[in-house]
Amino acid sequence: MTTGNSALTASTAVKNKLPASISGAMVAFLAFCCGAIVANLYYAQPIVELIAPEIGLSNAHASLIVSLTQLGYAMGLLLLVPLADLMENRRLVVGFTLVVSLCLISAGLTQSPSLFLIFSLLIGLTSVAVQILVPLAAHMAPEESRGRVVGNIMSGLLLGILLSRPLSSMLAEAFGWRGVFFSAAALMAVIALITAVALPKRMPTHRATYGELISSVFVLARRYPILRERSLYQGLLFASFSLFWTVAPIELIRHHGFSQAQVALFALVGAFGAVAAPIAGRLADAGHGNRGTLVALVLAPVSLLIGALPSGGYLWLVMCAIFLDFAVQLNMVLGQREVYAIDPHSRARLNAVYMTSIFVGGALGSLVASPLYEHFGWSFSAASIALIPSLALVVFLIRKYRAQQ
Repeated sequence: MTTGNSALTASTAVKNKLPASISGAMVAFLAFCCGAIVANLYYAQPIVELIAPEIGLSNAHASLIVSLTQLGYAMGLLLLVPLADLMENRRLVVGFTLVVSLCLISAGLTQSPSLFLIFSLLIGLTSVAVQILVPLAAHMAPEESRGRVVGNIMSGLLLGILLSRPLSSMLAEAFGWRGVFFSAAALMAVIALITAVALPKRMPTHRATYGELISSVFVLARRYPILRERSLYQGLLFASFSLFWTVAPIELIRHHGFSQAQVALFALVGAFGAVAAPIAGRLADAGHGNRGTLVALVLAPVSLLIGALPSGGYLWLVMCAIFLDFAVQLNMVLGQREVYAIDPHSRARLNAVYMTSIFVGGALGSLVASPLYEHFGWSFSAASIALIPSLALVVFLIRKYRAQQ
C-alpha cells in the first residue's frame, strides 16, 4: 500500500457523535430506511410491460430500464459510497435521498424513452444512501452483536427489494405506472427529513483527496482475497436473482394469465425468503459462515432448476422464488459480516467493492433477461440461469479443497 493510502487508512479514525450502542428503535428505523431507499431500484421491474410501450421501448429492450438502474447503482457504489470514509455520513444520506426524490419525479413526468433511461440510470446512482446507512450501523453496533444488527437491518433492506415488486404492481393497477414513481419520490422526501433529525453524526477525519479515496478502493480489492471471493459469489448469485425477477412477471402475465395484482401476490410470497437475513447474522456471529455459504450456493441453482420444470403450472415458480430469495439473502449477509471484519476504518470502501460487484452482476443479468426469454422461453431460460450460481458453487468448493491441502 502506498504512503498516501496508509495515511488514508489512518485518517479514518473517526471524530463523531455515535452512541455507545445502537437501540432497537434505531435498528428498526435504519431497516425501514434501507428498505425504502433500495426499493427505488426495483419498482420498474414488474411493470416494464406497462412502461415500455408508453415511452416507445420495444419488448426486446424493455429490460434496459432495470439494467440501467442497477448499473447506475453500481456506479454510485464505486464513486459515491466511498465518500462516507471522507465526509460526514448524515449529510451524505440526506443529500442523496433528496436528489433521488427529484430523479423519481423526473422519470414519472417524462415521455421520451431516452430521457426515461437516463433518469433510470440517475435513480440508481443516487439511491446509494442505503450503503452508507448499513456500514454506519456496523460502526454503532458492538462487536459481539454486529452480525445480528447488520442482519436485522439487511432484512429490512431485502424486504424492500422483495416488497417493492408487489407494491409497484398494486400502485400501478390503482394509479398507473407514473403514480409508482411519484409515490416513491414523496417517500424519499419524507425519509430525508426524518434522517436529518434522527441520525447521529459520523465524521471521519479529512486527510485524503477524492482521487486518493477512489484509488484506495482498488487497493483494498487487490489486497484482500476474501473481499474478492465474497464479491464474486454474491455477484453471480445476484445476476441469477435479477434475471429471474425480470422475466418471471412476464412469464406469469403472458402464459399464466396473471394480472398486475396477482403478480404482486406472487412477489409477496417470494418475500418470505427475507427470513434468511437475521438467520445469516446469527450464523455469522456463531462462526458458521462457511456452512451457511455452502447452503446458499447449493440452494440457488437447485431452486432455479425447480422453477424450470415444465409441468405444475406456476407452483414451481413460487417455490423457485422463495428458495432463490432465501439463498441470495443468506449469502449476502454472511458475506457482509466477513467483509466488515476486514478493516473497521475502511468499511464504506470495502462495502463499495462488495456491493458494486453485486449490482454489476444484477445489471448484466437484467440486460440479457429480455433477449434470453424472448428467444428461448421460460424453461430453457430458467435452466440456463441455474448455471450462474453453479459457477459460484464450483469456485467455493475448489477454494475449500485447496485450503484443506
